[in-house]
Amino acid sequence: MTDPLPLAPFAAVRLAGYTKADQSEILGEGADPFGVADAGLTWLPKEDHFGVRHEGRLVAHTGLLPLPMSVGGVDVEVMGVGGVAVSPDLRGHGLARLVVGAALDHARTRGPRHALLFCRPPLVELYRRLGWRTLERDVEVGQPDGPVVMPLRTMWIPLHDDEPWPDGPVRLLSYPM
Repeated sequence: MTDPLPLAPFAAVRLAGYTKADQSEILGEGADPFGVADAGLTWLPKEDHFGVRHEGRLVAHTGLLPLPMSVGGVDVEVMGVGGVAVSPDLRGHGLARLVVGAALDHARTRGPRHALLFCRPPLVELYRRLGWRTLERDVEVGQPDGPVVMPLRTMWIPLHDDEPWPDGPVRLLSYPM
């Protein structure tokens, strides 16, 4: 095992954009770099992007997108977090914490009370260590043929004052991010 790199030389920055080539720079080539193709979902691109560069190479990314939801029959907006990627050769060095933290800092300036993400079960513990909480209920998400229950784990985090998640059925009124 290699010694962990100190976080000091790393800093998350806002990116002007994020392309398929950027994703390949982080994760390499592959048909399903996030391991979610089996879910068969249509996803939205993110609007805001945050990344970490190391020795000139993009090595981590997180994207944000404001999303309309209905929770308990009340329309709300959440900040969707997605596209979290860390280069395999630099995992375990706190880069996910850096880019997700930068994205959440920005999300706090946008107004929504909560951020939301969807992840594969093996990543739940990573996000818990970053302060995320598991939403223990089904979430419907928009898809081309109508709403479906999200097959991935749904996690949330308050953006302001430890705001609790509202009670009631949860429906994302768009495609997931």
